[in-house]
Amino acid sequence: MMIKNAPYKFSELESIRFEFGYNDSLLNKYNSATGDYQYVNRRDSVIKMNLKLNNDDLLYLHRKAAELGFWDFPANELKKDSVERSPRYLIQFNYKRKSKTVIYDAAYQGNEKLVDANQRLIKEIQKILTIAEEHKRANK
Repeated sequence: MMIKNAPYKFSELESIRFEFGYNDSLLNKYNSATGDYQYVNRRDSVIKMNLKLNNDDLLYLHRKAAELGFWDFPANELKKDSVERSPRYLIQFNYKRKSKTVIYDAAYQGNEKLVDANQRLIKEIQKILTIAEEHKRANK
């Protein structure tokens, strides 16, 4: 499923934005351009910090997005009914000439491969942020 000629080149990557929360309240946010990182921890406290991803992290996420077919994901992958609370994610890759934004709801009932690709990309982004935060705390 690898797309070799993705319309987005890593050399033109300007930033990655990642937000998540429940329904429309995306309280957890990361912007690689500014390094602004905010999330709600297990005790419902809002944690704010500046967290810069290095070039290797950004390249990894760029390649992972390409590998999973992110450029072909629909922009809105929302559930049909809005009765239940479910996690919602905003993933945005910004390049010099283009940007791609996907809003994905964990209760989305689309194609299984598409749902799996979204979940895998979300896990990869969260993993990179967690590792970067652990490095930052260890180097204090």
